[in-house]
Amino acid sequence: AVRAEGDLVASPAAGQKYELKVSKLEIYGDCDAEKYPIQKKKTSDEFLRTVAHLRPRTNKYAAMLRVRSELSFAIHNYFRENGFFYVHTPLITASDGEGAGAMFTVTSLDLSDTASLPRTEKGAIDFSKELFGKKTYLTVTGQLEGETLAMGLGKIYTFGPTFRAENSNTYRHASEFWMIEPEMAFYDLYDDMELGEDFLKSITRAVMAACPSDLELFSKFVEPALMDNLRNITENKFERLAYTDAVKILEPENARFETKVSWGVDLASEHERFLVEKYFKKPVILYNKPKGVAAFYMKLNDDDRTVRGMDVLVPRIGEVIGGSERENRLDVLERKLAEAGIDPAPYWWYLDLRRFGSVPHAGFGMGFERMMMLVTGIANIRDVTAYPRVPGYAEF
Repeated sequence: AVRAEGDLVASPAAGQKYELKVSKLEIYGDCDAEKYPIQKKKTSDEFLRTVAHLRPRTNKYAAMLRVRSELSFAIHNYFRENGFFYVHTPLITASDGEGAGAMFTVTSLDLSDTASLPRTEKGAIDFSKELFGKKTYLTVTGQLEGETLAMGLGKIYTFGPTFRAENSNTYRHASEFWMIEPEMAFYDLYDDMELGEDFLKSITRAVMAACPSDLELFSKFVEPALMDNLRNITENKFERLAYTDAVKILEPENARFETKVSWGVDLASEHERFLVEKYFKKPVILYNKPKGVAAFYMKLNDDDRTVRGMDVLVPRIGEVIGGSERENRLDVLERKLAEAGIDPAPYWWYLDLRRFGSVPHAGFGMGFERMMMLVTGIANIRDVTAYPRVPGYAEF
């Protein structure tokens, strides 16, 4: 790292407009070029992950971090301009907001001395002796708490870290990631879909306007079709597609899929990408999914087979937004918890929302890193955050 002083003059050399005639040079920090891990030749993303503390010095990752900053501001600006309140939901929770069970346990107990751990009569760890007096976890979503705040404020959003303990080693899953989760009182499924489309288009346009040189770099070195992909989002009306109609489109194509499609199956990434990249060739909002593959909080339709859920699907990524109209009927919600085998006790406060003056409401979640993959063209979620946290890796 150096500081150079001198005169900026027109350059006689080809390929550059100016050059600096140096009169003073100061070395701030020296560097052994032979030992420096990042050389001038192109270095693989896999290697750069091993030196994540140095990769912000490369053009690609500096551009990624600039876009990440601009995208964050675009998200906050969108919600502020549309009358939403920014709220903060807890990172430590006693309830599973997704009902999936893949959560990190938080403990203050001394696990290095298992013999001294407090035990119940059945020999299990007694979490009543914990700091919080019960078993707690890192949050998988701020949605449930967000719903309580929307009942008082009308329209809210969260933007913060979430954690999933799934041992999933794919290019689009991480153990720690950031989520944007708006919740809106008096919204139904169709309002939710309209907001999701408008939000996605707005923040994409904002990044295109704020980061032209960085997007040019990604177009040149990462994804040649990047700008066409982004214009496909900003310039097209998203296709609305009921799950049942999606199955009718996909079933005749089963020969091309690893996972065969039939009604009731949770559509995989390969199915989502076929719909947006091959069939419609534009973003798709898939709605009214089967209740058997849906979270307990999604509102049940009158057919008792489907719920008012929706996923926004985009090229290259698949699902970038997942949301629903929330179940606001107490008796139905209690029945759905029972059918899912979920103990209702930790959700007493969530059920209270339905006991005491509930209203129709809806919301959705967007994975921030997946949105980053979309706007940069970067193919792996490990490369759109400064320090990725994925199974088997928690360096730095």
